[in-house]
Amino acid sequence: MLINGKPGDLIPFSDRGLQYGDGLFETLAVRQGRPCLWQRHMARLSRGETALGFPPSDKQLLEKEVLALCAEHDLAVLKIILTRGSGGRGYAPPSPGSPRRLISLHPWPDYPQTWYSEGIHVGICRTRIGRNRQLAGYKHLNRLEQVLARRECQDDSLSECLMMDEREKVICGTQSNLFMLQGNAIYTPDLTHSGIAGVVRELVIEIAGQLSIPLHITDLDRDRLMSADAMFVTNSVMGFCSVAALNKRQFDQKNIPRELRHRVEEACSTA
Repeated sequence: MLINGKPGDLIPFSDRGLQYGDGLFETLAVRQGRPCLWQRHMARLSRGETALGFPPSDKQLLEKEVLALCAEHDLAVLKIILTRGSGGRGYAPPSPGSPRRLISLHPWPDYPQTWYSEGIHVGICRTRIGRNRQLAGYKHLNRLEQVLARRECQDDSLSECLMMDEREKVICGTQSNLFMLQGNAIYTPDLTHSGIAGVVRELVIEIAGQLSIPLHITDLDRDRLMSADAMFVTNSVMGFCSVAALNKRQFDQKNIPRELRHRVEEACSTA
């Protein structure tokens, strides 16, 4: 782990990321010593810095540190955390602040090959995800809702669970973005008030447009999902996974456009 560019694994008790979740993070796939989708992750990180009132971080310095940490790893997971740095007791942020950056490398998850050949089984969580337009879309450190939701996903038959907001609208998975296909169109939840705008979600939207596949960002509820022809989830590490079943409702992954999947998977593997 690097903390402000130096090896270490300790941060002060006064760090506002620890005290209040006052910070941002990015999780990236590393392949052949390089982080994948780097520019997209940095663009989202910059948007989050603006939203939280952080000074812009030095992305060139961050990239230099990341490349040094990843250099000898063919396949790994990289996590970048930015906190507002240390501050006194109380919510008011220090002015001027001195953000702290933490960079860590982790083993690649042991995803079963069947996830990609047959699809995954998902359920729906009881835990609801809150609505907050000011923070929606950004990958801030306040993830307690996902922690509680992930506890519900302990059944060995489930690889992911979907989260709804208090209006009973499906927003996302505990760690993924959701897409459903119906007819010749793709639908994905509106993240205006909740959820994380994933970089692979962004890719799917762009590539669907290039392939002239209609894609609609809209409200989705449980009944609408059950009427889908196919479904898939995405994130930066798992990539693109079709959904074989939601509860007892089964889906045929052959309904997912092959070229869309191919292009997304290829892009996810690009440094």
